[in-house]
Amino acid sequence: MLNESYFFLNRWIRDPNGMYHPYVFNFEMKMFDHNYSQLTQKYMEKYWWSSLIYAFVYVLLVFYGRKLMSSHVTGYNLRFYLIIWNCTLAAFSIWGTVRSLPEMIYSLSQHGLHYSICDKSYKYGVTGYWAWLFMLSKTPEMIDTLFIVLRKQKLMFLHWFHHASVLIYCFYSYGYFQSSGRWFVCMNFIVHSLMYSYYALRALQIRVPLLIQQTITLLQLIQMALGCFVNIKAYEYKSNRLKCSVSYENIFWSISLYSAYLILFIHFFYVSYLTNNRKPKEDNEQQQKKIK
Repeated sequence: MLNESYFFLNRWIRDPNGMYHPYVFNFEMKMFDHNYSQLTQKYMEKYWWSSLIYAFVYVLLVFYGRKLMSSHVTGYNLRFYLIIWNCTLAAFSIWGTVRSLPEMIYSLSQHGLHYSICDKSYKYGVTGYWAWLFMLSKTPEMIDTLFIVLRKQKLMFLHWFHHASVLIYCFYSYGYFQSSGRWFVCMNFIVHSLMYSYYALRALQIRVPLLIQQTITLLQLIQMALGCFVNIKAYEYKSNRLKCSVSYENIFWSISLYSAYLILFIHFFYVSYLTNNRKPKEDNEQQQKKIK
């Protein structure tokens, strides 16, 4: 049985880079000191390849599940479970944003752009703990697809391709802990906070203006564009012989994925909001189950 002090709040806990976090739970501190951080990284460095198996099995199950559901006239009504799921992910993402965004702002304001992209001090302390949770969350997030399949909604290529590729990239990047991840983790938490909150409202059958949906999609576009920018800057820093804790190999894979996501998102945005013969998106919730 866990001791009550395990969850006791502590005020103003300092990360190794000088950033102070207010109101930190004990488990956020004790579970991610220097030794624990090194242990988790070494483990992922050794076993990141397991994500290839997870992604392969995921894709197989997605299409096998769609085949099984093809014999059903209608999908299952899972609204209650969808509410719980989206509310849980929204809360997790909001908490992650509270931990990662202040550290990002601190890094930019106190040390500059080069530091924010090339220094990996965020791997320790409270921020490091949430970077680790972010990486782990890519596996359970695949449950998103289960809801789509069981409810017989339209499954977009963008959706399952994103889940599979991001899982592999996050496991691989965490194993070798790339400093540019500070940007990727923070941006993803912010967008997920809004996106899953939106999904939760839709599941609760609360009508949300189309403008909100368009804004979330636009933010996702900006996220992908910034991802490309961060990788380009990392390449420039390394080419100019500045210290930068990102490998050329990681830059290649990262910018390849972000570029692919950006192209797919531009296409989605155009088809969804700019063409004259599109269906009203407020009546097509399945179209929103896309990239994270």
